[in-house]
Amino acid sequence: MRKKIKKLIPTLFFNMVSFTGAAISAISVGLIVFLFALEFFGAHQKPYMGIITIVILPTFFLLGVVVIIVGMRIENKRRLKTGIIKSPFPTLDLNDSHQRRKFAFISVVFLSILLTSAFASFQIYEYTESVEFCGEVCHVVMKPEYTAYMFSPHAKVTCAECHVGAGADWYVKSKLTGAYQVYSVLFNKYARPIATPVRDLRPAQGTCEQCHWPKHFYRDKQVTKTYYMPDEKNTPWTISLLMKIGGGSPETGVTSGIHWHMNISNHVTYTAIDERRQEIPIIRVHHDDTNEDDEYVTTDVIDKTKLEKGETRKMDCIDCHNRPTHIYRTPEESINNLMKLEWISPTLPSVRSIASAALVKDYKTEEDAMNGIESTVKDTYKFKYPEVARTRQIEVDSVVSNLKRMYSRYIFPEMNVNWKNFPNNIGHYTYVGCFRCHDGKHVSKKTGKVLSKDCNTCHTILAQGQFSNVTSNAPTGLEFKHPIDIGDSWKTMNCSDCHKGE
Repeated sequence: MRKKIKKLIPTLFFNMVSFTGAAISAISVGLIVFLFALEFFGAHQKPYMGIITIVILPTFFLLGVVVIIVGMRIENKRRLKTGIIKSPFPTLDLNDSHQRRKFAFISVVFLSILLTSAFASFQIYEYTESVEFCGEVCHVVMKPEYTAYMFSPHAKVTCAECHVGAGADWYVKSKLTGAYQVYSVLFNKYARPIATPVRDLRPAQGTCEQCHWPKHFYRDKQVTKTYYMPDEKNTPWTISLLMKIGGGSPETGVTSGIHWHMNISNHVTYTAIDERRQEIPIIRVHHDDTNEDDEYVTTDVIDKTKLEKGETRKMDCIDCHNRPTHIYRTPEESINNLMKLEWISPTLPSVRSIASAALVKDYKTEEDAMNGIESTVKDTYKFKYPEVARTRQIEVDSVVSNLKRMYSRYIFPEMNVNWKNFPNNIGHYTYVGCFRCHDGKHVSKKTGKVLSKDCNTCHTILAQGQFSNVTSNAPTGLEFKHPIDIGDSWKTMNCSDCHKGE
């Protein structure tokens, strides 16, 4: 049997270079089969297993094939020089049964390599598009993004569906960008934190709107939030809002409200003078129905140099929903949610302020944070509220465990990632958000109209106060009331001037 197979193999193969290539390919195939079996029967999949099995080993297999061909080429040249063969190319006579069998064998081997390469290429393509590849292979660098993604509303949507979308052109662009990112990781050239690729993101029409359709947003949505004051009683303050979502088609309801900006009859463009699009001095609106244009310009002093270098773009979903997935929630939001769910007991004295102090400290590593959170909470209760520390130890321990969990989800000191570095443009509480444009300072050149920052522009306040069952029967809703008496300052200031997420 061995002699028959040997007769089918070209004699040029029998040289040390080709033998080396064959050994590389054979070992690669053996390892691929072994690792596939290991992953198939293993209890837990490992992120590096995929990149070794699907990317690295097939590359070595093909490298071995190349070495075989190079060895045969070298052997062919040697035989020509020594006169063993007279022609640089082999002759093929299919009437010769021996040559016919050899040709059939080589054809089968070549076809097998071709099919294997095609399958491996497709597997490489699929693997490099997977969430596992994006989030776990470069686990230190991408840990913040991957962790936030896993606890986001889009955790079932793959990275590629949002960051790449359909079409070969965007696929090529993403891989070219990814090549530089690989270089940055290998040579430790990446920024900490990694900046959001605002300019490189695909327009929402090619990603978000494959599932969400602004034209068919309609009706209003009730939102109720409870905040806890940083006093000893953790005084709760509840506000219930009717959000005016609006829509993009008169057939489905009113076209006013928040999604007016995405109404297909309106084209809103703006000029931002900073990389994160937080400073917007000029807004332009074109109305298709009247074919009229309008421009709103801020009354603040504009830096002309920055304006000339600024980015002008058409407004789309991402301009407000700029963190639909990689959301780094503020300590305040996390603590309020935990207290509302009573995972942190609201009856523990000063727990709101103690929890905040534990989360917002500047820790150097995650390990330091875990130790620091525990010592801050327990030591504070031990010295300030010793009776509570003695009689309510289980509840205090629950505070510690829940704060550690929130910290590990949204704060990553090694990568300098936290809520401060990633503004969320939905709302206007901790970040400027809506007030980038609706700040009461953008004035129409044409009509003199001011883009209002009145609360009831986008929502109607149904209830507010320490008791959420106080509702308003007035169609215009209640006037906003600040939980702490600060006079009328809230009418001129932005919420984010005071509220820093702590």
